[in-house]
Amino acid sequence: MGCSFTFEHALMAAGIPMHHIDADRTVPMYRTNIATEAVGPFGGGMVVSMRYIAADQVARAIEVTAAFPWAHGAPIHQGDPAEIGIADLQVPDWGDPPCGPEGVPVFWACGVTPQNALTNARPEICITHTPGRMLITDIDDQTNAILN
Repeated sequence: MGCSFTFEHALMAAGIPMHHIDADRTVPMYRTNIATEAVGPFGGGMVVSMRYIAADQVARAIEVTAAFPWAHGAPIHQGDPAEIGIADLQVPDWGDPPCGPEGVPVFWACGVTPQNALTNARPEICITHTPGRMLITDIDDQTNAILN
């Protein structure tokens, strides 16, 4: 399973600022109204992470992150957060409120989605990561990127 932390390095290398990193904050994450396919007791809405991207850099952000399909890939939504069930960007379900100059809100699928399903399933025990604090492996980001 990949993490958006992977593609953030590629975005910064492409000249697209990550304001939450500059401010030493955790990216905001939100529950959405985007349904996932339930398996047994595990189900619930998709969780997304959001970054403000300057309007003239959105197409480049899509191109850069599409090279990392194992790390969430291209965004799943851009623009009006209400369209995916987010009422207030300043009130994330996890992480910190967005910071930096506003731009187009761009949303990527988030690895916290399984935790949302776990919350709904309520298993007796589960070992997982904490949002914003990921498992680190020796898999190199660029080695596994799909570059054109």
